[in-house]
Amino acid sequence: MLNAVRATRGMAVASHSLAAQSALAVLREGGNAIEAIIAGAATIAVAYPHMNGIGGDSFWTIAPPGGAPPIGIEACGTAARAISIDWYAERGFERIPGRGPLSACTVAGTVSGWDVAAEVARAHGGTLPPSRLLEDAIWYAEHGVPVTASQHENTRRKYEELVEQPGFAQTFLVDGDAPATGSLQQQPALANTLRRLTRDGFDAFYRGELARETAADLAAVGSPVALDDLTAFRARRVTPLHLRHSMGDLYNMTPPTQGLVSLIILAILDRLGLATVPVDGAEYVHLIVEATKQAFAVRDRYVTDPDHMTIDAQDALSEEFLAPYVAAIARDRAKPWGRGRVPADTVWMGAIDANGCAVSFIQSIYHEFGSGVVLPQTGINWQNRGCSFSLDPNDVNALRPGKKPFHTLNPALARLHDGRTMVYGTMGGDGQPQTQAAVFTRCALFGQSPQEAVTAPRWLLGRTWGSSSDSLKLESRFPREVLDGLRALGHDVEVLGAFEETMGHAGAIVRHADGTLEGGADPRSDGTVASF
Repeated sequence: MLNAVRATRGMAVASHSLAAQSALAVLREGGNAIEAIIAGAATIAVAYPHMNGIGGDSFWTIAPPGGAPPIGIEACGTAARAISIDWYAERGFERIPGRGPLSACTVAGTVSGWDVAAEVARAHGGTLPPSRLLEDAIWYAEHGVPVTASQHENTRRKYEELVEQPGFAQTFLVDGDAPATGSLQQQPALANTLRRLTRDGFDAFYRGELARETAADLAAVGSPVALDDLTAFRARRVTPLHLRHSMGDLYNMTPPTQGLVSLIILAILDRLGLATVPVDGAEYVHLIVEATKQAFAVRDRYVTDPDHMTIDAQDALSEEFLAPYVAAIARDRAKPWGRGRVPADTVWMGAIDANGCAVSFIQSIYHEFGSGVVLPQTGINWQNRGCSFSLDPNDVNALRPGKKPFHTLNPALARLHDGRTMVYGTMGGDGQPQTQAAVFTRCALFGQSPQEAVTAPRWLLGRTWGSSSDSLKLESRFPREVLDGLRALGHDVEVLGAFEETMGHAGAIVRHADGTLEGGADPRSDGTVASF
């Protein structure tokens, strides 16, 4: 799949086709890109439950029309106030469990993010009510959606970790087994919860009758998240991080996300003159991989809840801060590499409307099906994002009550000097900033279409969804001379299949200076570009 989709009036891309179509329907009805993403986000929470859901977190990077400053929305839930390093130690844990009620230890921020996004949408002419934006999602939850091969395979692969978790079997298994690909999956309790949100407002998730029921469900299954934690939470608007690149202005989300990492990689590559290197050759991959190692060093030393960081994230994009990391890169050899972060499941979506409002959005429950816990009254599958906290008090991401966990999530956006606006992103743990670097540089520096850039063979240093080794993994479509060249530079190369879901589900939309739109969806996903 190499031919980009082109349009003029509006475009959306998502890793599930139903979500892209829900977003497009809103655009066709006169909704703006922000409203379109809310609709798509709700649909994909139902249709791709192993990747995301309303029991997780989300982040937004929005470029309003007319060149107004970009807006970020941080919908990242905080750790329950009842928990601490000692709290887990008293229960015999050296690390936070990856599954089950004790991993469901942070507030779910996604719905509050929708609420703040709806406010931003109204400020830019949005008029559609929540009942319209969630209409498709409610129908799909009530009447069912066909199970994807991705959901079937992930359910089967993680079966032993999930089958005993409260509510999981009743919600996501059929006769005790993974649902067959193509079979209809209904989620009536979730449909009712979504319907209540349209009636009572998105804020009802945190305050009111629905919040009380959710808190009672959490307590009943043994999660430490309490009603007070829900009531105290609200997503917030932030100023995105900003990189002045030779091609234009690049934006990404603030910590606790990996947005800084993605921008540092591109900043280093800009200073190394990547535009002079043949695209997709051994030198191209080598330089991006080496820039990734340097950016990960910054991440692992500094990036956490911004209230607990020892540096200002925006300052880390300055010439002075970046200079030693640029100097550390050797063009003729690979530096040693340790180990990456843990895998993550996520969805990225993008939309641009006819007025030029552009949205880059990402939504996640962390691992496949998050904690695996499905709340009985509300049908909400709760995330396990809190298991990314460390129980080492000296770790940068050490657990504290009310602290935000580190997120691999980061939605990217660019306004280029030639008049192009670009939204792009992907799922995939350590792979997110690496794939962002590939998609951005292929499009912005080398003139590839979004579809070419997303379809082209990819690589991954470290860990991502579905992968536990830390080698440099490359898809087999790379020519042998590229693989041999990387091995000669000292990389520990591992060759995977031609189109590996391990590489994540990427997507991108470019709006050209004349207003035309061009988009690409990942053939590794169940997604599509929808436009008119």
